[in-house]
Amino acid sequence: MSWYLYVILLYFLVLTGFNFYRSKKVKSQEDFMVAGRKLNIRIMVFTLICTWIGSGTFIAGAEYAARAGWSSLWMPAGAWFGIVIIYFLASKIRTFGQYTIGDILEERYGKAARVIGAIMIIIAFTTIVSYQFRAGGLILNVVTKGKVSVEVGQTLAALFVILFTALGGMVAVAHTDLPNGIIILLACCIAVPLVVLFSGGISSAAKVLPSSHMAVFSPDFGRYPAVKAGGYFLATLTLLMGIQSMYQKFYSARTPKEAKQAVALWIVGTILVEVIVIIIAIYGATAHWIDIKEFEVINRVKVELKEGKIVPVSALARAQEIAAEEYQNGALKSEQYSQLIERLNATLGAASSKEEVLSLHVGVDPASIVLKAAEDISSMSIIGLIAGLLLWGAACAVVISTGMNYLLSPTTNIMRDIYQRFVNPKASQSTMVALQKTFVVILGVCAFLMIFIPTVKGGSISVLRYAYVAYTMYGVTITPALIAALAWKRATKAGGLASIAVGGLTSLILELVIPNFFPSVMRDGDPWGVPGIYTSLTLSVLTLIVVSLCTKPPKRETLKKFFPELE
Repeated sequence: MSWYLYVILLYFLVLTGFNFYRSKKVKSQEDFMVAGRKLNIRIMVFTLICTWIGSGTFIAGAEYAARAGWSSLWMPAGAWFGIVIIYFLASKIRTFGQYTIGDILEERYGKAARVIGAIMIIIAFTTIVSYQFRAGGLILNVVTKGKVSVEVGQTLAALFVILFTALGGMVAVAHTDLPNGIIILLACCIAVPLVVLFSGGISSAAKVLPSSHMAVFSPDFGRYPAVKAGGYFLATLTLLMGIQSMYQKFYSARTPKEAKQAVALWIVGTILVEVIVIIIAIYGATAHWIDIKEFEVINRVKVELKEGKIVPVSALARAQEIAAEEYQNGALKSEQYSQLIERLNATLGAASSKEEVLSLHVGVDPASIVLKAAEDISSMSIIGLIAGLLLWGAACAVVISTGMNYLLSPTTNIMRDIYQRFVNPKASQSTMVALQKTFVVILGVCAFLMIFIPTVKGGSISVLRYAYVAYTMYGVTITPALIAALAWKRATKAGGLASIAVGGLTSLILELVIPNFFPSVMRDGDPWGVPGIYTSLTLSVLTLIVVSLCTKPPKRETLKKFFPELE
């Protein structure tokens, strides 16, 4: 199987050469930040797909689908709805024709809004880049069957993402997204029927998986399943509507008309890929359900052993208890329960020390279920081999493309919203490009350390959790004020600033402070069992509306740039 790695590395080396060639065409700030505003509709469609489809889909979304079944569609559905809304704003964004969302925020809400928005983007997007690196490490580890460690894989992913982005900025991002987007679409369409066939057919999922996997709101969502589903929906909805890397793509389009047309095709491509990935994850889980439960049980035992809740000699007994709980909760059928107990007896029965238990690597991590499905179908036939290779390639492609998109975006904020706006407004084009390349490397290293240090220390890392926190904090802080700036004439400077401040502070408390300092109130991963996005988004929107209505309306001159009908 190691030859797959060489094929993938060869592809990345080809991209490296291509990006070196493209980098020679980058002469100005406009070239580096928005590709000279010359992207045609074909490139626009694929780069928009790659902007959104990342490890959040192939790793976090697939993990979620493997655990919860069809109800996992609630997470991507928020983004689909968000794209529909953005369709009506795309041409307006392109007509405004700037570089960052900070340009929009300052025009409507003043300098402070630009700076606060830039800071939030830098924090959120660097976090998103970090879990792209994590996903890259996981992918290479699975593809090579452990020959490449997660740590080494993360390092390789980081090197390619940083190198490609620093070489050509948006020119490199967009033209890398084109072949990557084609691979993603081809891989998903070819692989899905083979994965279903490997698992035993269309009806196999209902026969093998728990009945909860077929529910609209999975009990896996926690105490309030419908509320949790809504939380995921809102997280992806608010992120997509305010995601700066998407706005940069609109700025990069040749015309407002092509920007809007690209969004229409983007909707189709995104829904197609995300639904197919969920199907692959569910049927992949069908083929490996006992493997997944073995992995989860052993992992819970490891955590309790690390925390000192159990001793090594009781590890097997504890694993049997957890398996019995899974059976009683309906996660396992009778025959599956018996098979799992046999595996646990064989695995933990031979492990007598703490070190031996902690070093166990058994079962299938649900986060890697798409990668496991690729391995499964590659053994079926020549077509399966091709499909499996494409699916692995697609997983690597999304890491590279999404990592590049989210790494370029915050460095644009540093240069445009901070350096050029407040430090050196008259900086030359060559200085702007050189400095932004430097910041690409700096933020790339920061993102790498965010994920590498916990990995080395053996900390628990969930791509799904990283994604959800980043989505929520960015979405409730930036999106309400940003959409209001484009669509609501009555939004005022005070209202926008207050909304950004309240949304940011509330999400910070609910997503970071409470979980880390008051863990006793956490229920199913949320404060008191309710996703924090409900509180933070409600307060952000209400603050925007109330403060705007209580303050003086914006001047007509300010509104004309966003509402041409006022001319």
